[in-house]
Amino acid sequence: MPDAAAPGTSDTPTVGIAKPSALRGLTRYQTYKRRWLFLLVVSLLNCSNAMLWLSFAPVADKIAHYFQLSMMQINWLSLIYLVISVPFGIVATWILDSFGLRCSTILCAWLNAIGSVIRLFPCIHFMGDYHFLYFMIGQSFCALAQVLVIFSPAKLAALWFPEHQRATANMIATMSNPLGVLLANMGSPALVKKEEDIPLMLGSYVIPAGVACLLSSACIWESVPPTPPSMGAVTSTSEPFVSGMWMLLRNKAYVILALCFGGGIGIFTAFSALLEQILCVKGYSNEFSGLCGALFIVFGIIGAFVLGLFVDRTKLFTEVTKIGFCLTTLATIAFALVSQIQGQKVWIAVVCSLLGFFGFSICPVSFELAVECSYPVGEGTSTGLVFVIGQIEGVIIMILLQALTIWRSGSGPSTCQLQEGTVLDWTNSMLLLAGLSCIYSCIFIIFFHTPYKRLQAEADITYKPHRAEKDEEDGASVQ
Repeated sequence: MPDAAAPGTSDTPTVGIAKPSALRGLTRYQTYKRRWLFLLVVSLLNCSNAMLWLSFAPVADKIAHYFQLSMMQINWLSLIYLVISVPFGIVATWILDSFGLRCSTILCAWLNAIGSVIRLFPCIHFMGDYHFLYFMIGQSFCALAQVLVIFSPAKLAALWFPEHQRATANMIATMSNPLGVLLANMGSPALVKKEEDIPLMLGSYVIPAGVACLLSSACIWESVPPTPPSMGAVTSTSEPFVSGMWMLLRNKAYVILALCFGGGIGIFTAFSALLEQILCVKGYSNEFSGLCGALFIVFGIIGAFVLGLFVDRTKLFTEVTKIGFCLTTLATIAFALVSQIQGQKVWIAVVCSLLGFFGFSICPVSFELAVECSYPVGEGTSTGLVFVIGQIEGVIIMILLQALTIWRSGSGPSTCQLQEGTVLDWTNSMLLLAGLSCIYSCIFIIFFHTPYKRLQAEADITYKPHRAEKDEEDGASVQ
């Protein structure tokens, strides 16, 4: 049922309106309560997909030992998300625009659910010993689902929610992804106390994926509401995809932002996927690694909320992002140092919290800055390209970090269940992580400068009608 109509308007929804000139005469828009169900489904999908992505990482050593896999194979179960998102990210955008939200959401839900079930096959004895193959197929299905759901929040908010609810809807659907990462970091170590608990963990992650699949298939009936919730829902336009991409590639400020912020996304992706392996070498448990990952996400969400309110009032996008880059670099350097020292639980937890608070908080601001410096290119294209670049850099960074590790003889304090009598040394990898963070920060701080093109355009649109009204008043007074 639609929400209550505005006073003085008809109860019959107006449909079939396509021309902006006709829309100027429309004084009433309509919202539908089922928009919240649509938001719930997309949020649950985003959360479930993120849980499936990082479900292996917090208990990587136990998974590797139980199924007789190498750590490189375990890392590829997370890395496959990044690899698939690069070529299929553009395809997902085309599906979303061509077939609509309903089709893309249902397709995403089924891919996610099927992938979560296939991941159970290695636990079934008569399915053979193709453990890694089954895991990779299942993760690949989930990775395809990710590229369909990752761009949906902005489109869902624009098509179904009125102007005063768009930001809230977008925030809820978007923040469900780091919430899924948080649940995976906490849930996997909690469920896997011993190796025999691994099937229970894999089965638990099927439940939210199945619920999301059921809700999307049974309860989502249409891509757009019968009556638009706002003028922007039907008059929103942007540059065509090809010309928009060409404009972005010629925009110096955008290229610098995309490379530096994309590098930050890559560093955070590698950090989330490899955290357990880095810490277990120095004797830290999987539970502690999960706690650090949880602190990283929780403080990141808090920082994003606080900084979002500040930037919304001040519009200091560039200044806030540059300061955030500096503080994130300091936190990355601190993590590279303390993570290589034994018995530093308190400091590691503090540093992970600061890394999340400073690094995560600039994510939404940086996406807004990408839109500001690339206007009039559409928001989906400008933010989507940053995401794809971040995934590419994430793949490269994860491969480099693993390539720089060194096998050393001796067990030491390691809690990792790896080769007997050997320890994996992450010192060189941590130095690279800190160095890359410094390079990205220096390039961005020195070379990034841009006007806020979207804000300027909105100010011009607001100014012209006021100027016209003033001229009319002046002319009337002269007469």
